[in-house]
Amino acid sequence: MELFYHPLSRYSQKVLIALYEKQAHFSPRITDFSDPQTRLHFQQAYHTEKLPLLKTATGELIPESSIIIEYLDRHVTNSAQLLPPEPERNLQVRLFDRIIDNDINKLLFKFERLTASNLSNTLDIKRIENQLLQQFARLDAHLSQHHWVCQDSFTLADCALIPCLSYSFNHLNLLDFDQLVRYWHQAQLRGAWMLVHQEVQLAQTTQHHGLRSIP
Repeated sequence: MELFYHPLSRYSQKVLIALYEKQAHFSPRITDFSDPQTRLHFQQAYHTEKLPLLKTATGELIPESSIIIEYLDRHVTNSAQLLPPEPERNLQVRLFDRIIDNDINKLLFKFERLTASNLSNTLDIKRIENQLLQQFARLDAHLSQHHWVCQDSFTLADCALIPCLSYSFNHLNLLDFDQLVRYWHQAQLRGAWMLVHQEVQLAQTTQHHGLRSIP
């Protein structure tokens, strides 16, 4: 398997966590769209220009982070399942995965773009910040009854949430959410996230010094 991704993409981080959790063998293909040749090469293979993208051993191309992780769960079976086989728990995991991607991660993208722009309206930034804090308040209440996002086992929903928290704890005031703080502390001790975080730090350093990632 080959994974085309960028370390600073939260959706890419989500898939990397799953790959490391499942101890899957894969070839990493860091893909930097700021490089014209890399972008052109990727366009020729997959026209939508979206990361991450998994290329299977048979050459099949699988997009979308949640779909990639579901594929891994079906084909890498020598480790813990990230999507529980029990129907009710499976639905709960899928629900929280969608909530995190659609209601938290997308808001974070808007928040990042606004705070990075010199033309941004501070009222717009505050409005999105309040929306994010409302989402995290709901999640904090939910986590009071659960060790991980969905009960006691690590799942797809945790793969989605941890990259969001990595950004959010650095840019939002979340310290009043006791359960979220507890969750973030335990997540940082998770081996899969440690590996991903090391790669993120390296990519951030490379970006800071103006060096381009090698595809």
